[in-house]
Amino acid sequence: MELGLGGRRALITGGSRGIGLAIARALVAEGAAVALCARGEAELADAVASLAASGGRAVGIRADVTDEADLTAAVDRAAAALGGLDLLVANAGGAAGGGLLDSTPADWVATYGLNVLHAAHAVRVAVPYLAGSDAAAVLLVSSLSAHRPGSRSSYATAKAAESHLAPVLADELGGRGIRVNAISPGSTLVPGGGWDRMRAERPAEFDRFAAEEFPAGRLVTAEEVADVACFLLSPRAAGVNGADVAVDGGQQRPGPRRPTPR
Repeated sequence: MELGLGGRRALITGGSRGIGLAIARALVAEGAAVALCARGEAELADAVASLAASGGRAVGIRADVTDEADLTAAVDRAAAALGGLDLLVANAGGAAGGGLLDSTPADWVATYGLNVLHAAHAVRVAVPYLAGSDAAAVLLVSSLSAHRPGSRSSYATAKAAESHLAPVLADELGGRGIRVNAISPGSTLVPGGGWDRMRAERPAEFDRFAAEEFPAGRLVTAEEVADVACFLLSPRAAGVNGADVAVDGGQQRPGPRRPTPR
């Protein structure tokens, strides 16, 4: 299927590794130009170099997405470097602290800022650029944790808010010709990532997790998540707006089951 992404210009926050980089690779393979935003300069440079080596057009922008001024400048720089923006992927995310009893109010504020406020502000700043496109699309990278109970309550509730942000913004920005969707990956196998390390270091626990939580007995891959992301960002998905699409392989819980303290 021809997705119609050739010549499109995309900004991806958290784009130097993991799912963000997989989405960048998939977009470049479809003929899009990408700007990657991340904090680590060395990792960012490596990511841009790998995309350029594959024949893609890519630029790197170092920024802390939790800093409003930094993020504003990153969006403006991406639009200047690419000659505008058609697509925005708010992928940066993460968690401070663990469960309710292992986290502080400051952890919850930081987690909400990284996942929800960063996404909202990136869209806010990008709207003037996206409104000039004939196929503008935004994708918020949420998580299975938004829909299933897990051990990191601050992360789960922040991701639930991010998932709800998609239909809210789709309604608010639809009149400007901007589609907004979310994608909710499950535990995703990324080379060198946390699940990959678990597979190498604790194979029995990893195999049990995959067998118990996934109907097919395996985790999804970053490339599988990126394929769905590319479709949602493309003009071929023009009829999809305000949706939150799960790419989790039918996963039941965000992580391995652990005994509950009594």
